[in-house]
Amino acid sequence: MSTEPLRLVLVGAGSMGRAWARVIRDNPDTALVGVVDIDAAAAREVAGEDAAAGTDVVEVARASGAAAVVDVTVPAAHHPVTTAALLAGLDVLGEKPITETVAQALSLVAATQLSGRTFVVSQSRRFTPEGFRFRAMAQALGTAGTLTSDFFKAPHFGGFREEMAHPLLVDMAIHQFDLARFVLDADPVAVYAETFNPPWSWFEGDASAIATFEMSGGARYAYAGSWCAPGLETSWNAGWRLSAEHGSATWDGDGEPVIEAMSAVEVADVVDPGRELAGSLAAFVAGLRGGATPMCAAADNVLSLAMVEAAVASAETGQRIAIDDVLERAYRTALTDEARDDVRAVLAGWPSVREGLAI
Repeated sequence: MSTEPLRLVLVGAGSMGRAWARVIRDNPDTALVGVVDIDAAAAREVAGEDAAAGTDVVEVARASGAAAVVDVTVPAAHHPVTTAALLAGLDVLGEKPITETVAQALSLVAATQLSGRTFVVSQSRRFTPEGFRFRAMAQALGTAGTLTSDFFKAPHFGGFREEMAHPLLVDMAIHQFDLARFVLDADPVAVYAETFNPPWSWFEGDASAIATFEMSGGARYAYAGSWCAPGLETSWNAGWRLSAEHGSATWDGDGEPVIEAMSAVEVADVVDPGRELAGSLAAFVAGLRGGATPMCAAADNVLSLAMVEAAVASAETGQRIAIDDVLERAYRTALTDEARDDVRAVLAGWPSVREGLAI
């Protein structure tokens, strides 16, 4: 493929869009050629004088000769923006979550299969050298028993997050859930979760949660977190501990992970993946140029969102929720709700959800 910079259109000119614009401009392998926002003036401001601006992603992409889109819109817009881009022949790198619901995420996977384009979700907290080293330690320690992450922060966001029913699980926990899949190289099987709101909380919904996931291979992943936990706050990446066959490893989420093995183990060297947004963008470009499926491709990332949806369902029902049940319900909804006949035909052709996702 061409070694020329990948021509990108950025969709979303808010605070995250501006952060992404800086990352795109700082990467020599990418060129920001267009900016899109429902606010045309905001799009023009972020675009500056070296990029096109407008309110329609397909129009701006065609006018600017873009090959791909970076979707930094609000979650409610992920499904329509990404669908339009994919079916216009554009590859997409989208902010997490993939969509608001697993059903919409299945629709987007079908759209990638229909269009033959690539859609990758930016799970940016996977991309730290320290996190990659923690994963290498997990692999060196053999069969995993228990992985835990503790996430305790006290942010005062204001706005929609403080009005959500499950702000921690829906808006933040996907980062840790996705990272747990990455560290264990495993997928979720089932979850039991509880959510609650301490009496001093400034959130309307449940800002604290405890969840235990059964993972493929038999390990358990235990999550404990709160967004109303002042004092001794953890990293935004959480604090981690792994207990495995040959020893244990810990990571505070920011510094270097630590390993203690009960016998000689060899921890593989790790190539620096880049940090957060920059790493996510670099992996997307490398995947497109190398022809390999990039990490966090949509079909794989569905399971990270399914962990969130299953945890919320468990908290609301008091029941242990199987991930396959979440996927099957979402599949039925996706078939019913799909507005495009061609995408629905792809969905209907899946022998099963897991076969459709190839997982």
